[in-house]
Parts: sequence; C-alpha cells; structure tokens
Amino acid sequence: MSIVAANEIRTVVDQLRRQQVMDVARAAAFIGTLLLVWVSLRPFVDLGDAQLRDLSTGNETLTYAAFGCLALLTVALAMRDNMRGLITLLSPGFMLFGGWVFVTVVLSLDPGTSIRRFALTTCVIAVASTLMLLPKTQAELMRWFSIAALTLLAICYLGILLAPHLSIHQATDAQEPALAGDWRGSFGHKNGAAPVMVLLLFIGIYVSRLGALLSGAAIIGLAGLFLLNSGGKSALALCVAVFLLSGLVSVIKTFWLRAVICLTPLLTLNLLSVGTVISDGLENIAKMLPLDTTFTGRTDIWTFALQALQQRLPTGYGFAAFWGSSSIRDLPEGKEWAEFASHSHNGYLDTALAMGLPGLMLLIVVLVIGPLKDFHAADRGGNSGALSMMLLQIWLFGLYLSSMESFFLDRADPIWFTFLLAVFGLHYLARFRVSN
Repeated sequence: MSIVAANEIRTVVDQLRRQQVMDVARAAAFIGTLLLVWVSLRPFVDLGDAQLRDLSTGNETLTYAAFGCLALLTVALAMRDNMRGLITLLSPGFMLFGGWVFVTVVLSLDPGTSIRRFALTTCVIAVASTLMLLPKTQAELMRWFSIAALTLLAICYLGILLAPHLSIHQATDAQEPALAGDWRGSFGHKNGAAPVMVLLLFIGIYVSRLGALLSGAAIIGLAGLFLLNSGGKSALALCVAVFLLSGLVSVIKTFWLRAVICLTPLLTLNLLSVGTVISDGLENIAKMLPLDTTFTGRTDIWTFALQALQQRLPTGYGFAAFWGSSSIRDLPEGKEWAEFASHSHNGYLDTALAMGLPGLMLLIVVLVIGPLKDFHAADRGGNSGALSMMLLQIWLFGLYLSSMESFFLDRADPIWFTFLLAVFGLHYLARFRVSN
C-alpha cells in the first residue's frame, strides 16, 4: 500500500508541476504579446533623424519572426484547453472576409508588398484570436491586463524622465516641429500614444471594477495624465463620447436602439470628414461647426484617395498595396507628397483602396455589425458586466478613431491589435459563459 500511495503522490506532484509550467506559459504569452505590440521592437524613435520616413519599417525580420513564433505558441496553448472556442472562428463572416483578403493579395498591383504584409497580418490575427482564450478566469485576465498596462506606463514615464528628447516631441523633429512639448512616450508619434492611453483607461476601469482598486486607480491616473500631456484632442473627445454612449447602451436592451446609438456617431464622423470632399452640402455643414474644416490638411489626402479609388472600385489596388508602394507613380505636379504618405487618415477609405467596395462591405459586416450583435447576445446570455463593457468601449473607440486615423489590418499596430482583442473577446462572450 505504501508503494502505491507513494506512486500516486508522485503522479499528483508531476501533474501539478506540469500545470504550473502551463500556467506560467499562458501568462508569459499573454503579457509578453501585449508588451511586444504596445512597446514594439523599435521604441523611442529619434524623430530628429532627417532620414526617417516610415516608422513602420525597420526590424521587419525580427517582427515577422516574433509574431510567427507567438502565433504557433498561442494557437497551441489555446488548442490544449479551448478547441471549442477556436472552432467558432470558422464562421461565414470571418471565412468570407478572409477569403476576399486572399483574393486581393492575388490580384494586387504590387504582389510582393501584399504578400509580405499579408503574412505578418495573418500571424497577428492568429495571435489576437487566441490570446483571449488563454486566461481561465476573469481574475487571471484582469491580473495579466494590469501587469501589461502598468509595465507600458512605467516604460513611457521612464522615457519622459530619462530620455525626454526621445519621448517628447521636439522643435528639432524633422517633421511636425509644431508638436514640440507633446508627450509620445515609447511611441513614434503622439497620435499613436494618445489612443493607446485611452485604451488603458478602459482597461484600468475594468481592473478597478473587478476589485483591484489600487492597480486600477494607478492605471487610470497615469494613463489619464499622459493623455492630457500628449495633446491628443481627438482621442480625448472620442474617449468622453465612448464613455457616454457605452453607459447609454448598458441601460438600453433593444438591439436596434443600441445599433442607432453606436453607429449614428460613426456615420456622422465619416460624413463630416471624408464626406466633405464629396458633397458641397456636407462641406457647408462642417464649416458651421467649431472645427478645422481642412482637418489638419487631410482633405487633400481624402480627395487624392477618392480619385484613385474610382479607378479600381471592384478590387482595389491590392492588400496593403496602395500607400508607400509602386501603385503610386507618375504623380502630377503638386501631388508629390502622396509618395511619402503612409495612409489616408481614414480606415474605411484605406480598406476600400486596398480591397475595393466588396472588401469594405465585408469589413463592415465583420468588424462593425458583428461585434455589436455579439455584445447584445452576450448581454442577453448573462455575460454582461465589467468585461463586456470594457470590450464594448475598446471596440467603439476603435470604430470612431478609424474615421480620423487608419489602422484596420495594419499588421502589428497597437491600436489594431487591441481592437482585435475586443472583437474576438465579444465573439467568445456571445458563445461561452465567463468563468469567475
């Protein structure tokens, strides 16, 4: 009996050790991925470098390798305990959207660029789709989000203190010296830093609502202070709007009313931005508002992009194959700036440029309508609460921000990746009960 008992004890101890190893692997994969995305492999870029053109380039081999390995790791970890969750991703919407993306890669006018960017984007989406399946309980998810958020904030604030010339916009910056004094932390631009700080605010509130008041308050306070000093007025305004709209959505239970509340501002933002270069009526309405009617010079970019789109409405120019590629050539006098533009400052317009009108419609179905239906289903299925509200806020903020910036399908962009976590998180909440 003593030998049998000893063998049983040894078996239990071995199982516990293996479980501890898996727990560490899951936590490391989740936190490490968030920090890789948020901080990147190229933090604290020197904007005074006159040769600097595109912050998205550089360290590409390391980035591809890192996300390729992470995709294998996170998929393997998710398959071990959550195969049912992964199978739900084989939905008609996701499959059609993915299929059309592949078609635009094949039909691309710059196939080399499309293939490279498609490979990285696929790895990033694979990681994002599995990451929310790694935590076994909300306590784990909250703890991992908290560690990642506080680490990012520590890195950004240490940059402000120890290397202000690499963390704060300077008058000596090669581009946009007028931004001098605006905080950017480890990010390449204040327009990248400010939205991420808003996302951290949503995470901080979630952490607080789950009982970690000290960590949550620290995230909220530090992210809020950084947001104010970044000068990100658009991000701040959208943050306030999202808080108000998400609060309204939480008390209204009818799907169509929720759709009107969430999607009317999205339609309005696009009509009063890109719409102003299409319709004189919309332009006159925008002029009556207390806004910069040139949208910081973006009207020229939108006009150029819309003229280019008219030439390839059915299929676009190919996946991620318009800006910064060989698709832009033989530019007329006065349009030379387009060669150096990296996007149109509107995610929906850039989607149409890359994948045509069918791609834009599929994106709206998968990333706009689908998550709202998932939130509604999760709420009706008993998954309402702090987690669903955080994911709703991240999703809403991403939708609205895409009317002013462009990050849809933008490889390892931190806003895009966090937005994806919200999309896939709502997808899973609509189909499975949360373990507390």
